[in-house]
Amino acid sequence: MIDRTVADVTEAVAGIEDGSTVLVGGFGRAGQPVELIDALIAQGARDLTIVSNNAGNGDVGLAALLALRRVRRVICSFPRQVDSWVFDELYRAGEIELELVPQGNLAERIRAAGAGIGGFFTPTGVGTDLTAGKEERVIDGRRYVLEHPIKADYGLISALRADRWGNLVYRETARNFGPIMATAATTTIVQVDEIVDLGQLDPEAVVTPGIFVDRVVAVGSRPWLEDGRFVGGVDLEGTPLPTQEAS
Repeated sequence: MIDRTVADVTEAVAGIEDGSTVLVGGFGRAGQPVELIDALIAQGARDLTIVSNNAGNGDVGLAALLALRRVRRVICSFPRQVDSWVFDELYRAGEIELELVPQGNLAERIRAAGAGIGGFFTPTGVGTDLTAGKEERVIDGRRYVLEHPIKADYGLISALRADRWGNLVYRETARNFGPIMATAATTTIVQVDEIVDLGQLDPEAVVTPGIFVDRVVAVGSRPWLEDGRFVGGVDLEGTPLPTQEAS
């Protein structure tokens, strides 16, 4: 019997080794696997390479992992935003490495890893410091640069629902990086709001088939997410941010 469910988030992240490369889903807070990140913090893995769209928000989730000096390198598109003070301080102090990747390139490099593509040529970034030293080719009169896949040892992603086979559906834009990251990790670990019985998920609505999922855990209701809206955030001065749609 196929059953990819695990009892809790501690079991879900068990075995993540020091030095691992970890894909972390989410676009800002939308779709970020906060409970899995908290479990990874408790688990203790160090010297990690984190691949994510952002480099953490506020003092929680991914930012909390960075603050503990457990991340050696970040590969992302948006390392700095209004509440990214943890990464900013670490980077300015020379305590963390950064590989800055344009968002489209980041998504395509992750997708390429999952699709078994050895590399691809893109015009994005040509002639900038981001592509210095990379192979270039002129195609139909336009300059392109060669980019390589980003694969990972582990993927931490968040979805809305799953069944015990690991089939996943997502909530609106919380889908973002989850589907491609699920295919690009050797071990894909998923948190969901609920696990439903086989047959309750419409096959036409399944975005990530269970073949790409290794572990799935139900986290239930979350205090920072109410009726699909984020609550509890603060700005640089500590002033509470207005409630935001999670999508």
